[in-house]
Amino acid sequence: MPTLAVQRDDLFASLGRTYTEEEFDELCFEFGVELDEVTSEREEALKSSTVKLTKDEITNLSDDVVYKIDVPANRYDLLCIEGLSRALRIFLGDVKSPVYEVVKLEGDPPSDVHRMTVVQSTTSTVRPFVVCAILRDIAFDSRKYASFIDLQDQLHRNLCRQRTLVAIGTHDLDTVRGPFKYDARDPDGIEFVPLTHDEEGLSFTGRSLLEHYETAPACKHLKPYVPIIKDSPLYPVVLDADEVVMSLPPIINGAHSKISLDTKNVFVECTATDLTKANIVLDTVVAMFSEHCARPFTVEPVTVSFVDDDGVETKSYVTPQMYTRRERAGVDFVNSLIGIDAEPETMVDLCDKLQLGPAALVAGEDGKQMIEVTVPPTRSDILHAVDIAEDVGIAYGYNNIVKRVPKTSTVGGEQPLNKLGDLLRDEIGRAGYTEVLTHGLCSIHDNFTALRRDVSPAVSLSNPANVEYQVVRTTLLPGLLKTLQHNKSASFANGFRLFEISDVILPDDEFVVTGTVVGARNVRRLSAVYAGPTSGFEIIHGMVDRVMTLTEVAPEEEYASNSGKADEEKYRVSKEGWTYTIKALEEDGGHPSAGTYFPGRAAEVLLSRPGMGGGRKSIGTFGILHPEVLEEFDIKYPASCLEIDLGE
Repeated sequence: MPTLAVQRDDLFASLGRTYTEEEFDELCFEFGVELDEVTSEREEALKSSTVKLTKDEITNLSDDVVYKIDVPANRYDLLCIEGLSRALRIFLGDVKSPVYEVVKLEGDPPSDVHRMTVVQSTTSTVRPFVVCAILRDIAFDSRKYASFIDLQDQLHRNLCRQRTLVAIGTHDLDTVRGPFKYDARDPDGIEFVPLTHDEEGLSFTGRSLLEHYETAPACKHLKPYVPIIKDSPLYPVVLDADEVVMSLPPIINGAHSKISLDTKNVFVECTATDLTKANIVLDTVVAMFSEHCARPFTVEPVTVSFVDDDGVETKSYVTPQMYTRRERAGVDFVNSLIGIDAEPETMVDLCDKLQLGPAALVAGEDGKQMIEVTVPPTRSDILHAVDIAEDVGIAYGYNNIVKRVPKTSTVGGEQPLNKLGDLLRDEIGRAGYTEVLTHGLCSIHDNFTALRRDVSPAVSLSNPANVEYQVVRTTLLPGLLKTLQHNKSASFANGFRLFEISDVILPDDEFVVTGTVVGARNVRRLSAVYAGPTSGFEIIHGMVDRVMTLTEVAPEEEYASNSGKADEEKYRVSKEGWTYTIKALEEDGGHPSAGTYFPGRAAEVLLSRPGMGGGRKSIGTFGILHPEVLEEFDIKYPASCLEIDLGE
């Protein structure tokens, strides 16, 4: 959860009110945020174990009260004092939600400062998108300037995912000349004075700058961003019409276009790998700080044009979008979800308190009343009717919701399959096996070829990170065998026993969840492996019988008579009609896993239960692993394994 640190006096000045600490804490609770800590710059420095300052430096720090406020992770509009104070004032009814305006420009085509050209062939290899906007006649002071920089840092840490998705660049428009260009070039061909070395006027190439940031203690705050583009053959760069470097995203801006307290016109550019996130970030920055413009809540658009190597335009769009949209939620649904009985007209008024107005009552397709809200560009968190209901609940007041005894009484408990798995884990662990939890993704080679199985349909990843994550496993064996492979230094003198109870995913075009054919289903399986001086076939066979005993499934009479303990079966606790037997697994019998085992040293487990008409169903296999399988996984000892479906 992001934390916003604001000066108490500045916040109260923005709100036009003052509060005691207890009163403000209560206001935060009512609004849905949390006052986490009350501190000051000096107090923070004294408590810090990492930042060491001299006595003189500590003396110069401010004693002004600072509020640290925790805000929801998806409320990007609350990450600066402008957004928080505006939202609280609307919540308190002091002001109405602002209407954001994208200024309509005169002339076609747009003027030079309202154009950004993107060289598509080069930028597509590193950061393919850029969005831009212009804040005109803005008035900065020291507090507003600090808040402007802090908002960018907050967005970079949260929505921008440490600049990997989006990087924000802000520039003094009066120091550069349009039209602007977004390109990707050889790092040795990019040369400029970065913002970090403005006073020295020291110039770097793109490559030398990143090498400097990796080692320079004074620039350690930029070091985490260096790997994002360091190994790229081309570095992204934003330039003006005179080829002046404005920024090297996502690392640093150029000193030439840096903003200051005297800046009047701000050019904002966001380069990105995700266009949706880029638009949200740009809309947030513009919406927060357009209130300081001469015409509040207005922004000038920029046309972004993509061109090919011949300079021919291939596509274009205009940013910022600053879209408002309409979303609906059923009145009955909202009341039911929150646990209140508010009148529809009251809900309309409540929506205004959370910047979802103007709202209106409309009829749904089923004739029931629905509330239709207006979602401003600052509320990208509103995605579903549940989000509208949450905001109505906040505006209604959590403390105003009457506590009631639930009309239904339910007792929570484990799903039967999960409970069975937990019970089996305890018993198998007592038998000397070590439980492992292996990755659900694996390579096609490990899942099929290494097990001497034909490659068959499996849930696959369209863009796997590497060859180890190509498909979702259809068997638990690769994970167990790779665990053996990576534990060769352990003692195998007394046998090495591993087991796993987990899900595999099997393609299934008929499996339906909530009315939707999902194309695959989860199957809970138990798999165990034994490796040691001998193959341990009898140990794995014993595990099969033990599992069946624990699940109260009796052996068939013919199978039980082979054990020499047929007399004991009359004392077995078993479910009526549930029996099992084993049958030799022939390599040419058509079973998909037959090739995994040594010929003549494998069996399948057959289950018979009520409702099957006396028939049998194969629920698993066990046997000695084939030498070629052991060689594929670099296992030096003979081994046996089992794999059984628990869902049957």
